Amino acid sequence: MKKRKNHSPEFKAKVALETIREEMTLAELSKKYGVHPTQIGMWKRAAIENMATAFTRWGSAPEQIMPAKQNQ
Repeated sequence: MKKRKNHSPEFKAKVALETIREEMTLAELSKKYGVHPTQIGMWKRAAIENMATAFTRWGSAPEQIMPAKQNQ
């Protein structure tokens, strides 16, 4: 049985960025990096959807959850 590959966030970002640039097709990137084209498309979509968070200020994001204070 073949073991699943776990790719680092840096690798995923690199492949997604190359996909966004559109200098190569998904098939070419798939062959270059050994990743299925569907997976590359998912990484691209995730990168584009989360790109805005790189420009938010600390503490201004409504989704940010602060840890609850513990009673001592």
